[in-house]
Amino acid sequence: MSKFDYSNFGWKNALRRCKCFIATLLFFSAFLVNTVFASTIVQDMRIGNQPDGARVVFDMNKSVNYRVFLLDSPRRVVIDLADSDIDRLYTKAQNQVIAGTRIGKMQGNDKRVVMDLSRPATVTKAFQIPPQEGKSWRLVIDMKMTSDGQFKNKIGNQYALTNNKTFLPQEEVAPQEKRHWWSSEPEATNKPVNRKRIIVLDPGHGGKDPGAIGATYKTYEKNITLAMGKELQKVLRNKGYIVYLTRDTDIFIPLRQRIKIAQKYKANLFMSIHADSAANRNATGLSVYTLSDTASDKEAAALAERENKADIIGGVDLGGNSKEVNDILISLSQTDTRNKSSKYATYLVGEMAKCTKLVRNTHRFAGFAVLKAPDIPSVLLEMGYLSNRTEESNLRQQSYRNKLAQAAAKAIDRYFQDPEIASNF
Repeated sequence: MSKFDYSNFGWKNALRRCKCFIATLLFFSAFLVNTVFASTIVQDMRIGNQPDGARVVFDMNKSVNYRVFLLDSPRRVVIDLADSDIDRLYTKAQNQVIAGTRIGKMQGNDKRVVMDLSRPATVTKAFQIPPQEGKSWRLVIDMKMTSDGQFKNKIGNQYALTNNKTFLPQEEVAPQEKRHWWSSEPEATNKPVNRKRIIVLDPGHGGKDPGAIGATYKTYEKNITLAMGKELQKVLRNKGYIVYLTRDTDIFIPLRQRIKIAQKYKANLFMSIHADSAANRNATGLSVYTLSDTASDKEAAALAERENKADIIGGVDLGGNSKEVNDILISLSQTDTRNKSSKYATYLVGEMAKCTKLVRNTHRFAGFAVLKAPDIPSVLLEMGYLSNRTEESNLRQQSYRNKLAQAAAKAIDRYFQDPEIASNF
């Protein structure tokens, strides 16, 4: 028999293991405690009416880095809170200015609170109050009702109120969407954007459909639009965009097929290119169209009717529906898509005004079939009148088309840099 004391060895070994287990438990307990309480905990959120606006108050266990700014379409106030925990029970808060509240998760433990506005308002103050008289930390945000124009002048991160300018996304950083079951607001990952924007250009007419024919030089619209499409494609590719043409040769493509091409390429923007014609040869000027339930004027209505019949010219109708049904189908675009289309149209008009003559009320509305994609912002550019001698001559020149292409490209840059549009990438 061995003289070694096994019983003593077992007791000491068990004690040693017990001490080790307790030390490990204490370590992880401390780690968990520190992890939990390192974040700012939003204990309550209150929204109150003020005579000319609203006050939002967050009650917290400690101070927080915050950033508050406005976004449009729809109008809303965005409140970003760094490293915070907030209970979703507070998300239904509303008042005379705030129509509803949503909460989303951002990168790490950052949170985003979004308040939809029932009327235009701006953020006048954002500040924190240290604990006093038994109260916890408070983040206070004051909003004031204002005009739509004043609201639009304060949209975007550049007008944000923050206590830490290094906190949260800069202009070139855009959140990627991922929705939660408990929130309608997208999650933001704040990763740098590296996805290239995809643009589909649609040179109007082609093949057996020549489009408008120049009164002086008998220029075919289909040839001018194709030349312009290739010019703009070259300019945009040099800027880093991915650009496709619905046609790059003289072929006929039905209108609905042009939309399918844009959807196939998952286009972020669709631009149909045309040249106009009028009985009055003195008519001049460039115009831009976006989709509308009804045409904005008799000229737009006649133009929409003429373009929509192009499907019939090519031997393909719009599914055998009546005109009334087709008009309804064309008008059933998403409101968000229409707003984005109008946003780009506004930028396009602004840039074109710097380099060429425009018609009155340059941004017009019509029921063009090529504008009816419900998920792709779409515009139709009428570059000028082939029925006018001067404009027909201009459009035949590569240098003039390049000038228009440069202006269109600048408008596209501005469109994708818009905070509302950039937030989708």
